[in-house]
Amino acid sequence: MGKNRRERREEEREGFAAKRTAQYRSRNLKAVGILSAIGVIVAFACFEFITSTNNVPGAPMNAGKLGDEHIHASMLVKIFGDKFDFSTPNYQVTTPWIHFENSDGDTVHRHSTGVELEFMFNSMKIAVDENCFIFPDGRQFCNNDDYTLKFYINDKRVADIASYVIQDNDRILISYGNEDQLAIEKQLAELNAQAINRL
Repeated sequence: MGKNRRERREEEREGFAAKRTAQYRSRNLKAVGILSAIGVIVAFACFEFITSTNNVPGAPMNAGKLGDEHIHASMLVKIFGDKFDFSTPNYQVTTPWIHFENSDGDTVHRHSTGVELEFMFNSMKIAVDENCFIFPDGRQFCNNDDYTLKFYINDKRVADIASYVIQDNDRILISYGNEDQLAIEKQLAELNAQAINRL
């Protein structure tokens, strides 16, 4: 009789210990699952915080993430018939978002969605709007009775290019002077002959 009671108590203890162990294991597994889910959420939030443009100093408005695109376009600026040289160090990679690079003053590289040409010109300290093209040294080329500022995108004249977002293989001409249509066609032919550097 004493043996039976002892066996029953041991069985009850073993049953109680097994039940308690199962409860601890179940609680620990739930805790690990919850902590893992929280860890994934925190990691994703950190990634979004680090890569979002809103947290990058100097990011252009309405731009996507830096590096989400790599678009190339050719540009030619003619002032009184002379080509302006963007290949000098002052005009190379002035912002990572959109720029000239590798000592090439003909190819514009855009590295994010939504970045306008005005952002690139501002980064080079050049002001451009529908009336004027103003260099950092103060030289101004503005519309007047004798000379006009003209913009062409893919051979079509446009009123302004400041808010334009370049597309792959675009060809952009900015021309200031008193050129007739024949002179403009020669400038467009020169622009169309420029190679687009895809590096």
